[in-house]
Amino acid sequence: MTGLLKRRALLVAALPLSAQAQDMDHGAWSALLARHVRLLRGGQASQLDYTGLASERAALQAYLAQLSALPEVGFKAWPRNAQMAFLINAYNAFTAELILTRHPQLKSIKELGNLLRSPWKRRWVPLLGATLSLDEIEHERLRPLFQDARIHFAVNCASIGCPMLREEAFTAERLAAQLDQQLQRFLSDRTRNRVEDGVLRVSKIFDWYGEDFRPSPAAWLAAQARWLTEDPAQQAAIAAQRLPLRFLDYDWRLNDRL
Repeated sequence: MTGLLKRRALLVAALPLSAQAQDMDHGAWSALLARHVRLLRGGQASQLDYTGLASERAALQAYLAQLSALPEVGFKAWPRNAQMAFLINAYNAFTAELILTRHPQLKSIKELGNLLRSPWKRRWVPLLGATLSLDEIEHERLRPLFQDARIHFAVNCASIGCPMLREEAFTAERLAAQLDQQLQRFLSDRTRNRVEDGVLRVSKIFDWYGEDFRPSPAAWLAAQARWLTEDPAQQAAIAAQRLPLRFLDYDWRLNDRL
């Protein structure tokens, strides 16, 4: 991360004058995603070409330095959507950088942790004037600050079981539509959410973060019945909460492009 820290130092001096702007340009991250994300199953899932991204790692690290250079006072001056897009993009981009530290000798992000500390708890991300962990970005900033269940379909943990890495950066002006599409894509993916043998089988995300799906995961899913099955009778059963709810195993294999 030495190169990233050097770029951060160069940017910090210049940024405060522009920190009062109402947003950040995430175009560099969007361009990288457009080149290296491959959509699967009609856009319900995706793979990231980490080898291709590694060939442009300098561009990725320049974008990360741009994120790191933003002082918290500038961030706090932004409107809600700009803050949310910033944190989601930061989580996803720094996760990709983390994978590149060991790729291609890596089959799962979990290999970057150990028995005492998961890869999500290690503090290494220079952001908003602090050194944060990925968990702190998600669970201490994104989730409590915005209280929007759609966050879970936007952040990507570099795993097949995780909601897809979007093929473009999140932006303040399009955030609502982007989050809605991420929700629809994930719930429509039958490898991760489906009706089977009279049971509604859904991602483990709804178990791990059940408190975010208010008033309960079953009730929240009932309101989304149209995305969980194409069968009208099954949709009606989900909407009426008549189906037992079960959670599928999570696939922690790397979301690498094959």
